[in-house]
Amino acid sequence: MNAKQTSENNADPAELARFNKLANRWWDEHSEFKPLHRINPHRLEWIDSLVSLAGKQALDVGCGGGILAESMARRGAKVTGIDLADKPLQIAQWHAQAQGVDVYYAKSSAETWAQQHAGQYDVVTCMEMLEHVPSPAAVIQACADMVKPGGWVFFSTINRNLLSYALAIVAVEYIMRILPQGTHQYGRFIKPAELLSMANGAGLVLQDKRGLGYNPLTQGFRLHGFMGIGYLLAMQKQQKL
Repeated sequence: MNAKQTSENNADPAELARFNKLANRWWDEHSEFKPLHRINPHRLEWIDSLVSLAGKQALDVGCGGGILAESMARRGAKVTGIDLADKPLQIAQWHAQAQGVDVYYAKSSAETWAQQHAGQYDVVTCMEMLEHVPSPAAVIQACADMVKPGGWVFFSTINRNLLSYALAIVAVEYIMRILPQGTHQYGRFIKPAELLSMANGAGLVLQDKRGLGYNPLTQGFRLHGFMGIGYLLAMQKQQKL
């Protein structure tokens, strides 16, 4: 588990400060990161069912404390995780080392990492991250640049509509208090058509899509067909003719 430092531009200092502040609770399944722990098995199975992670070169963009990166490594992928928040990266390194899981972590933006790692990865994941950056299009382009022709890029984010505002912000942050208030900004939510347009412009083609559902009674998540709130897209980079 190594670390390399690079520069960044496309970041919100307030977002980085928030995740740094919460970093020590990243692997506490009863903390603010409980939703990520509950979501992770579903997104991992979905990704693995499409690409078969074993033996693949994988990059997790915005890896945070390493929940998805570590789980992909356990499936046999050779995983790199990048993020701009220092403390979550430290937590990710320490946890992976303690668990004996081999993941390479680096402090970098997607755009900076892409400058030296173009066409290097079979799989690139960018989950629950696009809604936290000023320019999601720049991240999407960087993800497309880093994946090999024919490789896969996976995105997950939150739709922008009245329903997502009511549930993802009002209910989750203010009523049920599952996440801290201010975790999400409605204006940064992304409609599926917008994300698809940006991804298509970067040379990525949609292969599969899923909605993310939450049951407040069981506090469980599942993937289904309704994309009105949270959703995931599986994109594939076009092969050069």
